[in-house]
Amino acid sequence: MKKINIKGILSLVLVTGVILAGCSGQPAQNEPTPEQPKEPEKQSIVINGSTSVQPLAEELSNAFKSKNPNATIDIQGGGSGVGIKSAEDGVVDIGMSSRDLKPEEKSLKEFKIAIDGIAVIVHPENGVKDLTVEQLRKIYTGQITNWKEVGGKDAKITVVTREEGSGTRGAFIELVKLEVTEGDKKVDKTLASAITQGSTGAVMITVAGDANAIGFASFGSAKDKTDIKLINIDGAECSEENIATGTYKISRPFLMLTKDEPTGLAKAFLDFILSAEGQEIVAENNYLKAVK
Repeated sequence: MKKINIKGILSLVLVTGVILAGCSGQPAQNEPTPEQPKEPEKQSIVINGSTSVQPLAEELSNAFKSKNPNATIDIQGGGSGVGIKSAEDGVVDIGMSSRDLKPEEKSLKEFKIAIDGIAVIVHPENGVKDLTVEQLRKIYTGQITNWKEVGGKDAKITVVTREEGSGTRGAFIELVKLEVTEGDKKVDKTLASAITQGSTGAVMITVAGDANAIGFASFGSAKDKTDIKLINIDGAECSEENIATGTYKISRPFLMLTKDEPTGLAKAFLDFILSAEGQEIVAENNYLKAVK
């Protein structure tokens, strides 16, 4: 009978135990270890609406994304009407408006991010420096048709306006009282033959190219342009100080709108806009801060 090698068996058992212990402690092939943190989750939101608010929103978005590189913010135009309706329908995360909400739109959550004056603009060669709101109303309704009627040269006035649904147009017709009640409806009495443009930039280009044109545009966009001239209204210059004090009467808010209380990336972006840093960007872009 052969002798059993006890020492050999014990050695084999010990080696097998070590191997099994090592296997049981090894992590699964695809399981992340504590030394391999997960990649931060990418987030995205869609914003649309006012073409007046859009350039400021893009500046704020760029600053926000520099601190939050995993954030994607898609900003589109379309006009305030589009922004309000899109927010109401929940098809965007945030809508933009450059006019106050109407009573029937007040179900939306609104965040005032800036205050903007609406500059009345003419060609630099136009000798008219001041108009009253009443004269402006008559020009835009076709009751005044020649610059000589308001102290200018003998030339037919080219009236330039924005498209329907534009927040700038909506604020302008309200502040200049171009909208009148007929029966049970409110009717915009803007001259039917007025040149209609689809953006603030297009209005400024049109006025810059026509010595007899008059138009209106966001103060923040028009302020530093040299190919157009901002005129006074009722003796008040269109300036930051006069807009802030209410001396210059044609001004409106810049709003961001959500259907419900914002959460996630939408909330983080809105919080940034209303922070001291965000409001400094508002001021740097020639708008008035909504938060002092």
